[in-house]
Amino acid sequence: MSAMTPAGSTPYYFIPSPSRHPVLVACGMLLVIYGASQWINGQGWGAWVLLAGLVTWLTVLFQWFRQAIGESEGGLYSDRIDVSFRWSMSWFIFSEVMFFAAFFGALYWARVHALPMLGNLEHQLLWPDFKAIWPSAGGGATASPAGTIEAFGTMGPFWLPTINTALLLTSGLTLTIAHHALIANERSKTIFWMWITVALGVTFLFVQGYEYSHAYKDLNLKLSSGIYGSTFFMLTGFHGFHVFVGMLMLLFITLRLMKGHFTPQRHFGFEGAAWYWHFVDVVWLGLYFLVYWL
Repeated sequence: MSAMTPAGSTPYYFIPSPSRHPVLVACGMLLVIYGASQWINGQGWGAWVLLAGLVTWLTVLFQWFRQAIGESEGGLYSDRIDVSFRWSMSWFIFSEVMFFAAFFGALYWARVHALPMLGNLEHQLLWPDFKAIWPSAGGGATASPAGTIEAFGTMGPFWLPTINTALLLTSGLTLTIAHHALIANERSKTIFWMWITVALGVTFLFVQGYEYSHAYKDLNLKLSSGIYGSTFFMLTGFHGFHVFVGMLMLLFITLRLMKGHFTPQRHFGFEGAAWYWHFVDVVWLGLYFLVYWL
C-alpha cells in the first residue's frame, strides 16, 4: 500500500487512500438527473437543481483529476499502474464501440427490415398510401399516410458534413505528429501541433452547430421527423458530444504539456486521449458514409 512505501520510491502497486470523490460525484449526478427530469416536466426549479448538480459534478471532477495528476507527477504510479490504465481505457473505448453499435444497429434495422416490412402487401391493406422509401431516397416526402410527421428535407454529404470529415481526418494527422514529436522529446513542437488539434476539434463543433441550425430552419428536420430524424440526430448528436469530450481531453493534455508534464518514456495520459480521439474519427467515418451518403 502507499502508506507502507518509503519516501522517494515508487510503490509496486499504488493504492490511494479512502476518498470522498466517488460519493460526491454520485450526488452531483443524482442532482443532474433529478433536476433535468423535473425541468422537462414543467417544474422551473428543476433547472436550478440541474445547475447545482453540474457545478457539484464538475468541481469534484476537477479536484479528483488534480489529485490523480499530483500522484502521477509525484512518482507514485509504477509500471503496474500504467498497465491498469491501459486496460481501463481499452475497456472504456470498447463500451463506447458497443454504445454506437446500438444506434448503427437501429439505423440498419429500420432501413433493411422495418421499412420493407411496413411496405409489404399485408400492411398495404392497412396503409395503402404508405411508400416503403427511405427518406434519403425521397427528400421532402415523409411517407406518412396518417400525416403525423411534417414534411422535411434530408441532409446530404455536401458541404458541411464533408468539411467536418476533412477537419477530423486532419486532426488525427496533427495529433499523430504531436505524438511523434513528444517521443522525440520536442516539447515545443508537440504543444504547437496539440493546439492545432484542439482548434480543429472546436471548429468541428461550430460547423456541426451550424449544420443543426440549417437542418432545423431550412429543412424542417427535427428529432421528431420519423425514424430518419431520430437516428440522424441521435447518431450525429452523440458523436458531437464525444468530440466535445475528446476535445476537452486534448485541451487538458496540452495544458499539462505546457506545465512540463509527460516524458518521451511515460506519457499514457497523452496516449489515452489520443486513442479516444482516433476512435471518434473512426466512428465519424462510418457515420459519414451510412447517414449522409446512403
